[in-house]
Amino acid sequence: MWTAAFLAFTSLLPAFFKLSWAGEPRVNAVTPTRGAIRLMDGTLVAVHTPQGRQYPLGPMAANVVGFLGADGGLEGLERTLNAELAQGKSQTLTLNGTIQAAAEQVLEEAVKRVEAASGSVVVMDRHTGHLLAVANWPTFDPGAWAGTVPAQWRNRAFVDEYEPGSVIKALTVAALLEENLTSPAQVYETPMRRPYAGTVINDLVPHPSVLRTWEILRYSSNVGMTRLIENVPPMTLHRAFQAFGLGLAVELPGPTANGSLAAPDRWTPLTQATMSFGQGLSVTNLQMAAAFNVIANDGVYIAPRLSPDQPRRTRRVLRPDVARTMQRLLHAVIDEGIQSRAELPGYHVGGKTGTAQVAIGGRYSSEVFTSTFAGFFPAEQPRYTVTVMVRGAKREYQGSQLAAPIFRDITAYILSMNGALPALIPPPTTHEADEVGAQSDRAAERSARASREAAGPEAGPVHGP
Repeated sequence: MWTAAFLAFTSLLPAFFKLSWAGEPRVNAVTPTRGAIRLMDGTLVAVHTPQGRQYPLGPMAANVVGFLGADGGLEGLERTLNAELAQGKSQTLTLNGTIQAAAEQVLEEAVKRVEAASGSVVVMDRHTGHLLAVANWPTFDPGAWAGTVPAQWRNRAFVDEYEPGSVIKALTVAALLEENLTSPAQVYETPMRRPYAGTVINDLVPHPSVLRTWEILRYSSNVGMTRLIENVPPMTLHRAFQAFGLGLAVELPGPTANGSLAAPDRWTPLTQATMSFGQGLSVTNLQMAAAFNVIANDGVYIAPRLSPDQPRRTRRVLRPDVARTMQRLLHAVIDEGIQSRAELPGYHVGGKTGTAQVAIGGRYSSEVFTSTFAGFFPAEQPRYTVTVMVRGAKREYQGSQLAAPIFRDITAYILSMNGALPALIPPPTTHEADEVGAQSDRAAERSARASREAAGPEAGPVHGP
């Protein structure tokens, strides 16, 4: 086993050395008339020279950095930070050159292979909220922007809104665990088709007719989600989604979109059901990374940061025990479902796929899909959160077929960069997942009892079973 693991690890080294150029390009210091833009390690990505504005790394992070015109910054940070840069004030970004190069390379290769329209990747440091990579496709060379079109300039990770699909199921389940409205081992009747709220909800992946909560995630069951949320007040789920950052602005240098999350008084039983499995609301890839990082970060939301000078803003969303339960369940979802597509042998991750039809002209298309994956690694002690979104793939458009392997290949570069050894923890079994559920049930019971005692004898239960 160790020989195989060693070979798997060493096989990643050529790719790592191939990317090592990302941290090397330097430009000799000059007296600036416009401030420089640097990566976290000091590598220059935009610099003033006697020959004009230069972009030493070419297309790397171009959609974030933007470009300069005759009258000042025209796109990206060159535009939004134009006043500061024009005064000679340099800017440092949180981006890691090696991770940025890896994310861009993996995304480009995948998008071209399936002939997709666009895509983006966000890599976030679990503890600090630093954005270590923001990759977009299509992209461009900011030093030759005049020969490109505006569609290539968009920082799609920050501004493109999409319906996330089944990745949202992880947030829904986490919210219900937080409110003690379900437990990982709770059992639900889950036929493949269920009449609900005037329509019929269908599942695609064959599964048993009875599923526990964690298995609803494992089989990505829409029917199961209707069972989970049918008696939940809309305000409860809406409040949880907002706590995860959905529908809210993300304050960063440069434009960002808010996504859409309707007010709870506009929800019907059907819209609540569809939102619980990722339709009827929209997000950006940036928002999804920050939301999923709550699970990786033991329940604490950290606002994404593109500059180390940005203040660190946090809020608690989930109890630590709920977040850690979700970490284990999402690890089981991968290992029991799409292990080879989402993780390398010996390296464990947690995450969830999503596939959603794209609304075109007011109707859901049967041909255009978004393929998504949101996850974190290492599963046993998360350090990175990674989200992937690809739109309009002509083949292999399922999240498990397209987005999950992109996540896997990016983690391969990062593991190689860090010299990470394979974990010795075996994948969780169904029995172990059941025990997680039993532990969560006991913890929820203790929490509810403590809340009742603190509230006094007349207050009654805080939450129902």
